[in-house]
Amino acid sequence: MTTLVLVDNDDGIVTLTLNLPEQRNPISDPEMIEALVETLSGLDADMATRVIIITGAGGAFSSGGNVKKMGESGGLNDKVAAQTRRNYKLGIQRIPLLLEAMEVPVIAAVNGPAIGAGCDLACMCDIRIAGESARFAESFVKVGIVPGDGGAWLLPRVVGFSKACEMALTGDAIDAAEALACGLVSRVVPDAELLPQARAMAARIAVNPPHVVRMTRRLLREGWTVKLDTLLEMSAAMQALAHATADHKEAIAALLGKRPPNFTGT
Repeated sequence: MTTLVLVDNDDGIVTLTLNLPEQRNPISDPEMIEALVETLSGLDADMATRVIIITGAGGAFSSGGNVKKMGESGGLNDKVAAQTRRNYKLGIQRIPLLLEAMEVPVIAAVNGPAIGAGCDLACMCDIRIAGESARFAESFVKVGIVPGDGGAWLLPRVVGFSKACEMALTGDAIDAAEALACGLVSRVVPDAELLPQARAMAARIAVNPPHVVRMTRRLLREGWTVKLDTLLEMSAAMQALAHATADHKEAIAALLGKRPPNFTGT
């Protein structure tokens, strides 16, 4: 049986590789959803996990939905429309809800086409780095469906409303250069350097105190939706926790002593 999600843990920097290259790594099938949710949940619960990188095996990041299973009563679609609704809720919609609720930072290393739900998977991550061959398409209209995995919520927050409308209503693909210009990715690198660059970025995050990194990630996520006064209240509560950590004391001592800090996660 194919291992659907390959896991490579390098001292807390964990690379997850979607591993259906012959199908261009779709994420809509129940088996892949279960593998992703189980793997991500376990990693998030483990304080040894510092950063997660998601990428795709082969030449694609993710094709999103499995087109071969679309159509009449195929894939998430059921002959009973009410069951189709449940299939989405209990299926692919679990992925954006989980990634939104997690504490560990997640980097998308987009190594090729990120289409439909694959584009949305990249948007679910905190940081997106693209190889030069990456392509992005919010292409649901091209197969006669709407973004069922949260793309209409995610994409405008990443690229702005006008660009999100352009991408979602035309379904047209954009290349890595255009993705950089509109803020869909933060950098574009040669394909051969994609994973090394993603791991270098992850390492820059992983050197920081783990509890503070996780709380900062939560505050950034909450800031998408809550009012300022609510976020300030959360920030004050988390700041009290941060002040109480040994890592905070170590950071100050290292700064004053002009030496590298030694964070222990306590």
